[in-house]
Amino acid sequence: MGLPTADDYLPGHGDPSFAVRHYDLDLTYAVESNRLEGRATLDVEVLEETDRLVLDLAHLAAQKVKLAAGWASDKTSRKKRGPALKKFSARSHRLVLALDDDVETGTRLTVTVGYSGHPKPLVTRHLGDAGWEELTDGVIVAAQPHGSPTWFPCNDRPDDKATYRLSLTVTAGYRVEANGELAKHTRRGSSETWVWEQKQPMATYLATVQIGRYRDWKLPGKPASGVPVSVVAGDLDRAAFHDAFGRQHEMVDVFEEHFGPYPFDSYRVVVTDDDLEIPLESQTLSTFGRNLVRGDWDATRLIAHELAHQWFGNAVTLRDWKDIWLHEGFACYSEWVWSEASGGPTAAQQAARYYGGLEEKPEDLLLVNPGADLMFDDRVYKRGALTLHALRVEVGDKRFFAMLRAWVKDFAGASVTTEDFLAHASKETGVNASVLLRPWLHETDLPPFPQ
Repeated sequence: MGLPTADDYLPGHGDPSFAVRHYDLDLTYAVESNRLEGRATLDVEVLEETDRLVLDLAHLAAQKVKLAAGWASDKTSRKKRGPALKKFSARSHRLVLALDDDVETGTRLTVTVGYSGHPKPLVTRHLGDAGWEELTDGVIVAAQPHGSPTWFPCNDRPDDKATYRLSLTVTAGYRVEANGELAKHTRRGSSETWVWEQKQPMATYLATVQIGRYRDWKLPGKPASGVPVSVVAGDLDRAAFHDAFGRQHEMVDVFEEHFGPYPFDSYRVVVTDDDLEIPLESQTLSTFGRNLVRGDWDATRLIAHELAHQWFGNAVTLRDWKDIWLHEGFACYSEWVWSEASGGPTAAQQAARYYGGLEEKPEDLLLVNPGADLMFDDRVYKRGALTLHALRVEVGDKRFFAMLRAWVKDFAGASVTTEDFLAHASKETGVNASVLLRPWLHETDLPPFPQ
């Protein structure tokens, strides 16, 4: 029997027959030898009758797997007898759990996996490499879209959101940054343990770990809402740091005004000592290379872009990768919103500039389904942003931004589609968004610039 695929853009990832509701990860990592040992406990709900569960786990070996009825986080549900595990086996970066009988829809199970190995990125022909990667002195995890299996067994599909607890023990002197809130930090001998909890649902590709010799950098202000915002980094030029992040709190203010309250408990930025080609998105934090600690527009727009993903991509997440414009188009348009609000070119001026760039490129990309090869093509970002600008021009600022605030409020924690957005936009603005935006979304020719 072939192994399941949950999303055509990521063949060989994800099992639609079940969902993970909570991940509890206890990991130990030796920085010097790149050795990871872990125990992952997954609270699973069966969505379709099945006699097997297929997890994603790449480059790491499972030594022990246990299956129990009920959820580990719900002691009362564990009194029932459940299916037994016949065997487990590794196949093509997957961990296949064969059960002794069919399991009915709605069944709750706990899966515990003990595993270890030397983690490294997962490389695919279409999407390149992603996942756990060694830095000069530390670790970066860039999981989008297929890298999560390089450090924990998971159901790697964007529509399967779960809560997380991560305990990671590392060599003393290294700091661990991860999603959510720091619940505990202890030092014992030559090691330190960092415990992070992400209580809001999160897609697997947004789960991250950043390990380095980091310290706190003080920001010059705080958001008006009081949302905690912080930056951790190694040694940086102080002037360059302030040029890059000195207005981070203002950026939060602008986005809260336009998109609604910040959707999580805090926001952090990690700056690696290594240069990075692009910054990295993950839930509640963003990661930048030291080469991006600058105050010019090309760096500033990326700081705005990654922050905006907390609303568009992390709180409200696509159901299928073909709708990637719902993340990248929205975050790109947020760059233009910040430009306008901070005294730079208006969103209309930015839109005109980037429209000119699209005119010089091939018109063969379908925004609602660009294909795996083009899902991160720059045209997805810019055409997606221009799609939003076309709607804004049509309905006016008041209705447009009220619609965006309602989009985040109504769909936070959910997985959405383009059709969901069009229905929402139509309801909130009174304009038939499906008709208005069809040329931008469903046709390859570049529509006229929205006036």
